[in-house]
Amino acid sequence: MGLLGIVDLALLIVQFLLIARAVLDWSVVLAGPAMPGSVRSRVSGGVFAVTEPILAPVRRLVPPLRAGGMSIDLSFMLVFFAVVILRSFI
Repeated sequence: MGLLGIVDLALLIVQFLLIARAVLDWSVVLAGPAMPGSVRSRVSGGVFAVTEPILAPVRRLVPPLRAGGMSIDLSFMLVFFAVVILRSFI
C-alpha cells in the first residue's frame, strides 16, 4: 500500500466518521439526548472528538444556514463532498 492508498484509507475513515456523526445527530432528534455513560453517549463523544477539528474551521468560514427555527450545518456537507471528490481523484 503506497502513500495514495494510505491517504485514500484515511479519507474513507473520515467519510465513515462523518456519516456516523450525521446518524448520531439524528438519533438525538429522534430518540432524545443520550444518557450519560451510555454506549451512544460514548460513541458520540468519540466521533465528535475526531470530526469536530475537521468541521470547526469550515464552520467558521461558512456559518450554519438559518431557516426559520432550524439551522443547516453547511460545513458538514462541504467537508463530506470535499472528501468524496478527493477520494474520486485518488
